[in-house]
Amino acid sequence: MAQNKDLNQAKAQKNDEFYTQLSDIENEMRHYRSHFKGKTVFCNCDDPYESNFFKYFAIYFNSLGLKKLIATCYRGSPISYTELPLFPELSPEVKEIRPPYKAVITEVADYNNDGAVDLADVEWLLQNKKNSCELLKGDGDFRSDECIELLKEADIVVTNPPFSLFREFVAQLMKYDKKFIIIGSQNAIHYKEIFPLIQQNRLWLGYGFNGGNAYFSIPKSKSRDFAQGVYDSENGLVKFRNCEWFTNLDVAKRHEEMILTKKYVPSDYPRYFNYDAIDVSRIADIPENYMGEMGVPDTFLEQYNPDQFEIIGIGTDVPKTMVHTVNGDEIQYIKDGKVIWSTSYTVTERKAGNSLRLDDNGKPGKMPFSRVIIRRKQ
Repeated sequence: MAQNKDLNQAKAQKNDEFYTQLSDIENEMRHYRSHFKGKTVFCNCDDPYESNFFKYFAIYFNSLGLKKLIATCYRGSPISYTELPLFPELSPEVKEIRPPYKAVITEVADYNNDGAVDLADVEWLLQNKKNSCELLKGDGDFRSDECIELLKEADIVVTNPPFSLFREFVAQLMKYDKKFIIIGSQNAIHYKEIFPLIQQNRLWLGYGFNGGNAYFSIPKSKSRDFAQGVYDSENGLVKFRNCEWFTNLDVAKRHEEMILTKKYVPSDYPRYFNYDAIDVSRIADIPENYMGEMGVPDTFLEQYNPDQFEIIGIGTDVPKTMVHTVNGDEIQYIKDGKVIWSTSYTVTERKAGNSLRLDDNGKPGKMPFSRVIIRRKQ
């Protein structure tokens, strides 16, 4: 719980400086190798060279058969210029503000003749201008005109975008019809801008982090923002358990049929008081002989096969400290007599808001955890 709380707090404070580990990138990208051949990859929330996304695609540039690799950073990034001396012509005063730049790689060869193509070769290329490495005119923000022009050129975007700007980042990818593999908070599946994309099969979850644990390096100055046990002072990493890979690239995982072994017995599956569906508390308990609507845990989306199931909607749990009331086609969350927030229905034809309450002998019962409403396909 502390790890999830820390990630949510970091997002609220716009603490977006989380740097993905190379091992996590390698573990996820191995499932998409066939998608990269002949493609231009854009890492538009990364520091060229220092970023592990840039390092991964530079190292495997030839084996993946990439056409081009583009990476950009934003002005003032705390890790830019830290591993490789770039732009020696710049004055110390200018370097101090860490001006943004872009790197464009179109060729990676064994220029140092050590028998391998590795980061040493990429460093040589950047330093000797064999590939393009130049300062940006703007601030390097992914929403800037310069970065949008680079986005138009790209086939696939692969990066860890700022958690606080995840909605805007995905909206931009959709606007320009780009393929992508990106990291976001697991909570993003509940965003009103994101869940419809999942429901429409325009975005889905990737393979995920090993054991569900995501490790990110952070600037030392940010370490005090995290609780003990989340930040490891020895390796400078923070650990989160509620991060996901999001993508719209088709992979074998999406078409693996879920093996269902449970039989539907009414007494084993409580129904909701305010929605006509049964509650399934564990993915393993999805009944193979029930064709009606079911509420399942969010983790279902990690195994979701669109050939086997249809996503109807999503229902959320209500904090016990709040009461709720229906107002027109919205449900309001009220605390101490004040409306904290309200939301429109998110489950098709919902009769009483987007919370799901278990039936307790015909009366409103307890609130389950958040549920995704699904139905088996015939």
